[in-house]
Amino acid sequence: MKIALIGYGKMGKEIEKIAIARGHEIVSIIDINNQEDFNSEAFKSADVAIEFTNPTVAYDNYMKTFAAGVKLVSGSTGWMDRHGEEVKRLCTEGGKTLFWSSNFSLGVAIFSAVNKYLAKIMNNFPAYDVSMVETHHIHKVDAPSGTAITLAEGILENIDRKDKWVKGTLVAPDGSVSGNTVYAPDELPVSSVREGEVPGIHTIRYDSEADSISITHDAKNRKGFALGAVLAAEYTAQHEGFLGMNDLFQF
Repeated sequence: MKIALIGYGKMGKEIEKIAIARGHEIVSIIDINNQEDFNSEAFKSADVAIEFTNPTVAYDNYMKTFAAGVKLVSGSTGWMDRHGEEVKRLCTEGGKTLFWSSNFSLGVAIFSAVNKYLAKIMNNFPAYDVSMVETHHIHKVDAPSGTAITLAEGILENIDRKDKWVKGTLVAPDGSVSGNTVYAPDELPVSSVREGEVPGIHTIRYDSEADSISITHDAKNRKGFALGAVLAAEYTAQHEGFLGMNDLFQF
């Protein structure tokens, strides 16, 4: 399979290694300094492009990739609020293809399924209040993380007493703390910590006067995310529309 890479940071380089190890060919690498290559024949020859950048440029990258007629896999977050409906419509009605996930890790896919199942159980036990904390490296722009938002949405789908998620506290790289510590009963607080080079930790906690129940996913490195992105690209090459991890892993 011919793969184009959009974004050539740590994730892009890890994806490149895994894709080559799985027998794929990298035909184009686009980073900040060669945006004109979206129009190149090399980029247009790709079966799938894999995009890991940031919220400020992701949407433009999507439009350029779609214009080139290339299917896309993306793990960029922070763009969904402004452009989510438009992008989904382009895929469901406009003939474009995007496989998007806030997190490509197989472990997170399993964790997400466990999260939804646990929330379904806890819907019957209102004495337990639920909250979440996510921790990421200091370079991450958005807070809370896209993965945390996806996990929160999975909880809201299954717990009737919670209507929305809200930002909790934010611990900045310098240790300063900002944000909210008081929440309405129907709100699910999602707090964030930014420190060091942490790939990603997500903890969901159910707390009552009697005890607490917590589940955690702790990423050790970027390899799991990169492998998941390449698996998604292999899937996307054979499918069309707006795709996600529920299509790739049907738990």
